[in-house]
Amino acid sequence: MSTWLITGCSSGLGRALAEAAVSSGHNVVATARDVTAVADLADAAPERVLAIALDVTRPEEIANAVEQAEQRFGGVDVLVNNAGYGYRAAVEEGDDADVRTLFETHFFGAVALIKAVLPGMRARRTGAIVNISSIGAQLTPVGSGYYSAVKSALEGLSGSLRGELAPLGISVTIVEPGGFRTDFAGRSLTQSAAVIDDYADTAGKRRKEHDTVHGSQAGDPAKAARAIVSVVEQSTPPGFLLLGSDALAAYRWIAEARSAEVTGWETLSASTDYTE
Repeated sequence: MSTWLITGCSSGLGRALAEAAVSSGHNVVATARDVTAVADLADAAPERVLAIALDVTRPEEIANAVEQAEQRFGGVDVLVNNAGYGYRAAVEEGDDADVRTLFETHFFGAVALIKAVLPGMRARRTGAIVNISSIGAQLTPVGSGYYSAVKSALEGLSGSLRGELAPLGISVTIVEPGGFRTDFAGRSLTQSAAVIDDYADTAGKRRKEHDTVHGSQAGDPAKAARAIVSVVEQSTPPGFLLLGSDALAAYRWIAEARSAEVTGWETLSASTDYTE
């Protein structure tokens, strides 16, 4: 049995993860900005679930959540940085304040939680950190430049963090889901107030009012949650995990296209070395 602290448990993948971890016999610190949204999880398994209000952009709430987890269960063994939401805008349309809030939630909030749990994990020489990214970090679709950017930042940090923590017995896994049937493309999707007509045929087509995928995505969040739990329970979790057949196909397509482009420009790339 281990103790999981999961952010963004009110719905979607976060809630499915909390349920899957409990079903697998683990303790869960289920968090959400509105604690009433996760109260039923604690009511169903009061011995093993602690429901806590947590806005990941508030340092005092992060400190409180980790302190309560330590007092109740002795420490956090698994941290899942899942809290977040979508944001769509052409790069030129993006509102500066909205973009900063996006980074505060997806990146700086995750960093603050990592820093909060690491002292305990280092002391015990064991632990797992799971950072939820998106296949969008690879695809970089038009209209999602800022979302792709913040997930890419999280992935870059995770790669370095994995190397720093591996000798200490702590794993780091970045998870890239494809499209899953959650509220991500519905209630959790935000967008810029500004609309520039010149982007109507690119970013404009992906604005929320034109989105038709919500509710029809191929991915099952319950299956994704069970997959993540099974990965964390391995002796050596992977550093990178794709979830969904669409994510697999997209990743392979991107890798092949990028490899072909590298090959096409390799002579120019190599020509920039010093020559004697």
